Amino acid sequence: MADRLRTAFERLLEAVVFLLMIALAALVAAAVVFRKFNAPIIWYDEVAVILLAWITYYGAALAALKGAHISVSALVDAMPRGPRIAVTLLGEACVIAFFLVLGWAGYQVLGVLATDYLVTLPKVSNDYVQSIIPIGSACYVIAELLRLPAVLRFAAARSEASP
Repeated sequence: MADRLRTAFERLLEAVVFLLMIALAALVAAAVVFRKFNAPIIWYDEVAVILLAWITYYGAALAALKGAHISVSALVDAMPRGPRIAVTLLGEACVIAFFLVLGWAGYQVLGVLATDYLVTLPKVSNDYVQSIIPIGSACYVIAELLRLPAVLRFAAARSEASP
């Protein structure tokens, strides 16, 4: 059940990141073509930056789910089994706590931004744009929680292989 949920969440994140990348590439290509014909898209820069931010948040959650973020585990690998598992849990708890705080703060900001709108697209509210902060943070927390059993199995297996 947990593996199926993890796989489904991974496919969802992959689809979202893929669609956002396609949208960004299409927007950049369209902007180049329109600029060539001396009819630049005035909202291109603002929307491209937003799409890049969204790709970053969803991509970070996807990388977390796959365990693809950079880490240096030499110190943890050198520890005996008990402390190794404890430090691994502590590290995961710190990451989850950080993203919970980030998501909460991002949610609080949405209320402040409810009356602000994009400069080049005045009908698009900034709270919609900035909603990626709490949503992306929630995705990251979910990714960490779904990956946690595998992380603990790996930490325990490493400790059994060490002297």
